[in-house]
Amino acid sequence: MFKKIMKGGHKKPSKSDSNDPPPSGNNRNSSAPSPNVVVNHASRGGAGGTSVASSAANFSMTPASGTMEPVPLFRDVPVSDKQNLFLKKLHICCFSLDFTDTLKNVREKEIKRQALMELVEFIQSGSGKISESSQEEMIRMISINIFRCLPPASHENTGQEPTDPEEEEPCLEPAWPHLQLVYELLLRYVVSSDTDTKVAKRYIDHSFVLKLLDLFDSEDPREREYLKTILHRIYGKFMVHRPFIRKAINNIFYRFIYETERHCGIGELLEILGSIINGFALPMKEEHKLFLVRALLPLHKPKSVAMYHQQLSYCITQFVEKDFKLADTVIRGLLKYWPVTNCQKEVLFLGELEEVLEATQAAEFQRCMVPLFKQISRCLNSFHFQVAERALFLWNNEHIVSLIAQNRTVVLPIIFEAFERNIEGHWNQAVHGLTVNVRKMFIEMDAELFEECQRHHTEKRAKAKDVAEQRELNWKRLAEAAAQNGVADMVTD
Repeated sequence: MFKKIMKGGHKKPSKSDSNDPPPSGNNRNSSAPSPNVVVNHASRGGAGGTSVASSAANFSMTPASGTMEPVPLFRDVPVSDKQNLFLKKLHICCFSLDFTDTLKNVREKEIKRQALMELVEFIQSGSGKISESSQEEMIRMISINIFRCLPPASHENTGQEPTDPEEEEPCLEPAWPHLQLVYELLLRYVVSSDTDTKVAKRYIDHSFVLKLLDLFDSEDPREREYLKTILHRIYGKFMVHRPFIRKAINNIFYRFIYETERHCGIGELLEILGSIINGFALPMKEEHKLFLVRALLPLHKPKSVAMYHQQLSYCITQFVEKDFKLADTVIRGLLKYWPVTNCQKEVLFLGELEEVLEATQAAEFQRCMVPLFKQISRCLNSFHFQVAERALFLWNNEHIVSLIAQNRTVVLPIIFEAFERNIEGHWNQAVHGLTVNVRKMFIEMDAELFEECQRHHTEKRAKAKDVAEQRELNWKRLAEAAAQNGVADMVTD
């Protein structure tokens, strides 16, 4: 999968791609999902996506060696010496230290922490323009610190069956106090107005972006939050990388859906995409529509969809709000992946369905209303009261009620029987009461149609009763015939 990304890494983006608007800032803030890890990952193999032939940043990733000595502060040296001091501080930060033991390398850790803080302040203040060689060294230092093998999940160490991702405790990165400063430095460099994208893209290239995407599988939610912000900024600033980033995220989703079903950063990646989709220009490119059908809709399939459903629902709704003609595609996609035995997923799907229907126009509604209300009818009769209740809540939405009212001659005959079953025998009183209210709504909407449906329902039940009585009579005759002829005569050699 990542080989395909690398092959596409050299492709010159089209003018239409490079003219994409930067991602909008109104993506939803949501709580970070509980983590789950898969070992078969590019960042764990050390080679996945790291060899882009055209990369200008083919620098050594070897950590510094030797003795670490403190260096002066920036404020204590003249301006002419600051570039050299900047490089010395970068060299100090290239040292690799053991953070699993808090008592080990205490002096060196403090020197490195102070150096990182000074570097962040130097970039943030914009007190001096950084030379190209210094920028290259800085990205090399950042790469040495953040690009690493991620630890395996607990079930992969023990050989036990994987647990529910929601129940797993995250494995927090012991080196985070230092890693956070490295990420902050990278973020300040990317967002700085002094950073020239023509120069920076030589070092923040496809290989760097791909390895950054690998780190989204980190179990530490603090790291994923920084990665989300940094990748979002890179997408906005480096227009040349936009098609590549979209394609790489696409491939992560494919692998998650069809191979592993385990990844920690799906929610964060969807948050970035929610902002990107919000900035799509109209008319929407075919590439974006294919992404909706091939990646976003199938993301409803994995068992762990609850972990990232809020972000996924936002992305889906953004597509429909951008292009209302996609409503039919989205609703049919939801029906395709509708859960059969998972009631909690059904509740989530019904909530998302309401948001999509809110942005749906009459013409698109008419195209999919028959299969849609067949599914809603099944939900109305669910023995899980939350599913039935959530389905009935759809009638609290004025826009959905208006769509139903316009097409009541088609909708009511489909769901009438479900209403009657609930009134006759649903165990939950709340569901029973809501059904009565919705039933009254249809009576007020079109009493004549309601009476016609009731008559058909009565006839259907009468016919069903006759068929059942005839079946019972046939079995009775067979039993009498068997008794007259004897059991032995019923057996053939």
